[in-house]
Amino acid sequence: MYVCSCFGITEQQVKQHADGGACTPRQIASACKAGTDCGSCVRRIQALLGRGSCPRRELADRGEPVLAELEDAA
Repeated sequence: MYVCSCFGITEQQVKQHADGGACTPRQIASACKAGTDCGSCVRRIQALLGRGSCPRRELADRGEPVLAELEDAA
């Protein structure tokens, strides 16, 4: 199912980016642009990400890239 119709981003794609380290809607937006046009999908992205712990929060807190694997694959 599409989450972001502006950029054609699916739930599966959001989940893949989350598995790759994206913990916030802003990080999802950096990875695939979802949520950067009309913004109507941001709440759905938040729901998909949930409130669980971020596997790469420590990297983000230190200012290190958390999406390196996704950026290399793009």
